[in-house]
Amino acid sequence: MRNKWAILWLLVVLVVGAHQVRFWRSARLDTDVLALLPEDEQAPEVGAATRKLADQAGRELVMLVGAADWESAQRAADVVKAELSREDSPLKASALDASSLETALELYRPYRDRLLTASQREWLAKASPEELGGTALMKLYQPAGPKLTDWEADPLGLWPDWWAARASESTARPRDGRLWLSGEGREWVLLAWHSQVSAFALGDEGNITSAVARARATMEAQVPGSRMVSAGVPLYAEAAASQASSEMSTIGIGSLAAVLLLVWLTFRSVRPIVLVGVSLALGCAVALSVTALVFERVHLLTLVFGSSLVGVAEDYGFHYFAARQGRPPSERWPLMRGLLPGMVLALATSVVAYLALGVAPFPGLRQMALFSATGLVAAFLTVACWFPLLDTGELPVTSFATRFGASLSRWPRFTHTPAWWVGTAVLGLFVVGGLWRLGTRDDVRQLQNAPAHLISDQRELGRLLGLPSPAQFFLVGGGDPEQVLEREAALKVKLDPLVTQKVLSGYRAVSDWLPSMARQRADAELSARAEAQAVAAVAEATGEAPTRARFADDVLTPERLLASPASAAIRQQWLGQLGDGHFSIVMLRGLNDPSVLPRVAEAAQGLEGVRWVDKTREISSLLERYRRLMGGLIVLGYVAVLLLLVARFGRQAWRAWVPTALGTLVTLACFGWVGEPLQLFTVLGFMLLLGMGVDYGIFMLEHPGDNSAWLAVALAGVSTLLSFGLLGLSATPALRSFGLTMLLGEVTIWVLTPCCRLPSGKDVS
Repeated sequence: MRNKWAILWLLVVLVVGAHQVRFWRSARLDTDVLALLPEDEQAPEVGAATRKLADQAGRELVMLVGAADWESAQRAADVVKAELSREDSPLKASALDASSLETALELYRPYRDRLLTASQREWLAKASPEELGGTALMKLYQPAGPKLTDWEADPLGLWPDWWAARASESTARPRDGRLWLSGEGREWVLLAWHSQVSAFALGDEGNITSAVARARATMEAQVPGSRMVSAGVPLYAEAAASQASSEMSTIGIGSLAAVLLLVWLTFRSVRPIVLVGVSLALGCAVALSVTALVFERVHLLTLVFGSSLVGVAEDYGFHYFAARQGRPPSERWPLMRGLLPGMVLALATSVVAYLALGVAPFPGLRQMALFSATGLVAAFLTVACWFPLLDTGELPVTSFATRFGASLSRWPRFTHTPAWWVGTAVLGLFVVGGLWRLGTRDDVRQLQNAPAHLISDQRELGRLLGLPSPAQFFLVGGGDPEQVLEREAALKVKLDPLVTQKVLSGYRAVSDWLPSMARQRADAELSARAEAQAVAAVAEATGEAPTRARFADDVLTPERLLASPASAAIRQQWLGQLGDGHFSIVMLRGLNDPSVLPRVAEAAQGLEGVRWVDKTREISSLLERYRRLMGGLIVLGYVAVLLLLVARFGRQAWRAWVPTALGTLVTLACFGWVGEPLQLFTVLGFMLLLGMGVDYGIFMLEHPGDNSAWLAVALAGVSTLLSFGLLGLSATPALRSFGLTMLLGEVTIWVLTPCCRLPSGKDVS
């Protein structure tokens, strides 16, 4: 029968191997970091809006190249453009220069008569024929110079003011064929670049950062005193990838080397290392195949998180080989049968803990939960079906294993003595005091730790250019594009007072560049009537018969605007049709003070189809909600695990349960005393502690007084510490909190588990 199970598992492994070949040939790996984020549960269009903004921002890089004078700034900009335009450059120059203005002028010229600002509209409605005629005469006799159009096409000079309103969205202005601005004692040239791939696609780390650094060095060498300020998601993404790669290399290689050294000192044999390695490899392979079959694509970070299996899946192999030491090869099958009840119970608790990760609405966490749970099952089946079959040689007891196993007899054990009760009281006071001081922080910004120079450049560039915020915006919806544009106009009426009161510095809406059809027709009629009166007044005053130019008969439509390069400024804000409706985004500038956000949000009240979106707050609220949910699940998990333990161990079940419960409480107390806030990733760490910590108590109860069980617990604890606890060294706050949780919890559980062991010679029953 045992050979049948081994053969059956071999057939499964062969099927998995065939699937692995197909999987890696098709390369169905998802590298989009946005796929890890929670989905918006109330409005899918909000997620679509955020994704479109993020995808656009994820490819854009903005630079300001400055110098003390305009000539030097232009030379510096030419050097940077030459460096970043090389064939091997990962960036492509965006059409962001003075020529883009000419393109926009040609697009809008036939519709000039229906493009009015609110103040122009108000003036034309109230102005008398004499006032209109006087304005037209003044424009007619103005000194010759550069003009956007001739007098007949714009007798009242309305168009320059409309363009001035559009230009107020940015401080950059055309100058000598470039976009220029002046600020902070320098003349600046604005440059824009487009990445060939999304910055959220992991891989080729550092290409853009290296190219920018090379261009900066060349510029500073050729134009002394010049300065470059650059900002964009690609730089943040590459910095995060570089940091993650460095941390994974340091932590991963260090933990692997330490585990291998520990296994060698314990067994002094290559066989345990090879077989445990086989169980881990098969666990990862089966997990990948199952995940690929359940999900359409497997995320790259799921594989990275899957490396945590090293700290859990090897527990089964350690338990087997720790018990196998000093026994003849003929006893390996009976030995495995004796170990199976405890190993199955330990597997069940760990799998439940991992699957609990999938409760949160994080697509990435759901993948990781399935990957880890199936990986554990596969590693266990490999140990149970193959280890006794392949482990045919002798495995003598090493001196290191003997000395460590003997330490169990010297380890203190909980007894009903005054000293233990005093210690318990002190521990209780420590826990209560720490829990009293414990705080929470559910801030999505903890998921990143950007380098200081990138944050500094981002702030300086935003200050100079007045860029809008991508994290807070208004989502405007309607049944058709016309309704969307009309609702945008209604929203702008409420935003204008906030701009006047300096709550905002401004906003950017699609309807600024594309008025609704009704608004275009009404403005065309208003301007035609006013300009006809102005032309008649000029004719009467001069004795000549000037005529007003003829304009387009139709209106400017979204399709016509979006098809033109002139729409680059607002294309990302027009979402078009999503489901049964159409949507656009109104972006805001000058949101530097978080305290004004509630006041800005009030602008959407009472406006149908307008929704205020604060993505930072929404995701942070979602993190808080699922922190609370996962906290409740942990409590239920402890109850469920206790019931499982009682069913197996009866009145002695507390000995396997209490160390993990105390480990969780002590870790929370430590966080409270040192001021480390509680967050979702801390709670996820507690969930894993529940699954793994109880395993140690199970092993000790299944084999009371057995030094090999204590040796297996020690090996499992140290390997888990090395796999998870070293994440406490991470520079990313979320990972650091997760790592500290595992570090403190594992140490506490490892220390307390032998203290709760059965007296020597006493059976669990």
